[in-house]
Amino acid sequence: MLYYLFRYLNQLDFPGAGMFEYISFRSALAIMTSLFIATVFGKKIILLLQKQQIGEIVRDLGLAGQMEKKGTPTMGGIIIIISILIPVLLFAKLDNVYIILMIITTIWLGLIGFIDDYIKVFKKDKAGLSGKLKVAGQIGLGLIVGLTLYINDDVVVREKTSMSEIGIQTELVDEGFTSQAPGTTRLTTDEKSTKTTIPFFKNNEFDYESLVAFGGEYAPMLAWLVFIIITIFIVTAVSNGANITDGLDGLATGSSAIIGATLGILAYVSGHVVYADYLNIMYIPNSGELVIFIAAFIGATIGFMWYNSYPAQVFMGDTGSLSLGGIIAVFAIVIHKELLIPVLCGIFLVENISVMMQVSWFKYTRKKYGEGRRIFKMAPLHHHYQMKGYPEPKIVTRFWIIGIFLAIITIVTLKIR
Repeated sequence: MLYYLFRYLNQLDFPGAGMFEYISFRSALAIMTSLFIATVFGKKIILLLQKQQIGEIVRDLGLAGQMEKKGTPTMGGIIIIISILIPVLLFAKLDNVYIILMIITTIWLGLIGFIDDYIKVFKKDKAGLSGKLKVAGQIGLGLIVGLTLYINDDVVVREKTSMSEIGIQTELVDEGFTSQAPGTTRLTTDEKSTKTTIPFFKNNEFDYESLVAFGGEYAPMLAWLVFIIITIFIVTAVSNGANITDGLDGLATGSSAIIGATLGILAYVSGHVVYADYLNIMYIPNSGELVIFIAAFIGATIGFMWYNSYPAQVFMGDTGSLSLGGIIAVFAIVIHKELLIPVLCGIFLVENISVMMQVSWFKYTRKKYGEGRRIFKMAPLHHHYQMKGYPEPKIVTRFWIIGIFLAIITIVTLKIR
């Protein structure tokens, strides 16, 4: 909203109004605003949750310090959501399709998580919202995202063309490449694309259309169908992964902040024509605006850690964890970096896999031997280390360190060909 106000003021030569044209300036304002909201107003929200007796219901699983958390306010994800949305509404271009998708994602999964937490707290049902309804909501969001990226004309990738292709619809663009003489122009065309970024492939790109080449003239349409299916899977997997990871004070929050910072770097270089050319990665017009959203995301998660770090004064609940995972998934998809998620979100992936392995092995051995056996002392993985006697802060810190290592690897892959 303020972006449009200051753009109008800039037309009137109002001093300093032109600063709002810069993504870097608005991103700085977004992260500072989200930090301020999360830390200052977060306390007021926590007091309100305490007043409403919205406390965590804890089952005794024999974990050290577990029962001490009983009654700690939950549904703190409201703090994260508010801290993200307000700066985005203030400083981002609200007619940008990518920003609209991220706002929808935040509210959509936040609402699903809120309903789940509400059932747990007020209905005293520890199971919360049924798994089928959760998955249905995640699938619904995946469909919205996938179909929007397919249908919307503003969702394009700028491809470089050769002079021999001058017959197609192109435009001459002064791209200001540092590797070329000033004023160099390059023939380009903006087009719908099912290409995505993946390391070790030629030009670090992979086209989903190659998976359905057998479709002949229908291959482009089939490629989008594959893309939508993959989008649904990623949204569901990552949001559930963040939800499972949210089991220790600050674990999911800190991991999400690290992932968010990495996605911010990837969004900035993907939306900046000079850096995209230098790194030889696809340039995505209008995606630079996403840096403002991710800046608010980083500020919100770090600000929330003020109260969520050990010992936690508030838990985010499913209201926060589902939102964080969904935001990360959709953000990676819209900047064509979704195939980097297994590396970047390695913590979420391992936590997810540990649960799947534990449940599958338990069922298999119970069927074969008459009693269920376990791979880990307890799943998800962070509880395994708790059962082994590791202090909670040490587990969280080490997971963060691993998350930073994975984030560095993700960024380095931009130059691995």
